[in-house]
Amino acid sequence: MSGFWKNRTHNLARMSLQDLIRAFFTYPSVLGYIAIALVSFYLVARWYVSPLPLVVAWVATGVVYPAVWYVLHRWVLHGQYLYRSPLTAAVWKRIHFDHHQDPHNLVVLFGALYTTLPTIGIVTLPIGYWIGGPAGSAMAFGAGIVITLFYEFCHCMQHLNTAPKTRFMKRIKQLHLAHHFHNEQGNFGITNYLWDRLFGTFYAKAKNVPKSATVFNIGYTEEMAAKYPWVNKLSNYTRGDGNPRRFRSEPAPGESI
Repeated sequence: MSGFWKNRTHNLARMSLQDLIRAFFTYPSVLGYIAIALVSFYLVARWYVSPLPLVVAWVATGVVYPAVWYVLHRWVLHGQYLYRSPLTAAVWKRIHFDHHQDPHNLVVLFGALYTTLPTIGIVTLPIGYWIGGPAGSAMAFGAGIVITLFYEFCHCMQHLNTAPKTRFMKRIKQLHLAHHFHNEQGNFGITNYLWDRLFGTFYAKAKNVPKSATVFNIGYTEEMAAKYPWVNKLSNYTRGDGNPRRFRSEPAPGESI
């Protein structure tokens, strides 16, 4: 990485909203999302036939996206099978374990493009094509990218050490931080908690559910690490079970926040 991201820790606990905005819109994955979305909307214009299928494709993507996120977050990212294979351990570590180990590390908060883009494509392209042909598929894919960007930014805001200004952001931050610091077996949504409510994993307040013993290691306990050591080795044997891993209190020489 270069520019604003070079030699920086990007600790959300020590960043301002202005720092976050600057970091967000200079992060390579975010720039990649924006570029891909622009290409998608260019193809929408090129293949345009009528507006109604495009509107329906966008709305359908917005309806399906929270359900897909819930399924992936609950049963894949919080599942216990990816870390059991040396073939998938590094992926699981990168896309979720590291985030729960250090919730303030902005670098591991963002999804990895090699996992997010195929998922967005698999979900949105068939829906869009069924609704509106090539233009509909391009619109649905572009909508998936835009929604992903919105999710990513809201996720960053949920971990930023500032008080949100809007009622919506205050609420989703409270719910998401409970997922990270109280009980990880609930509140799987990021901006939409409908599916948590439908599947019984929603809790409005921490006092409504017991404190989880695996809230920071998300099930990759010392016992599991002994049986399936690959994530532990990749983590240099520094798993945090009782507390999330913390940033260094001071940046290393040559680094800034």
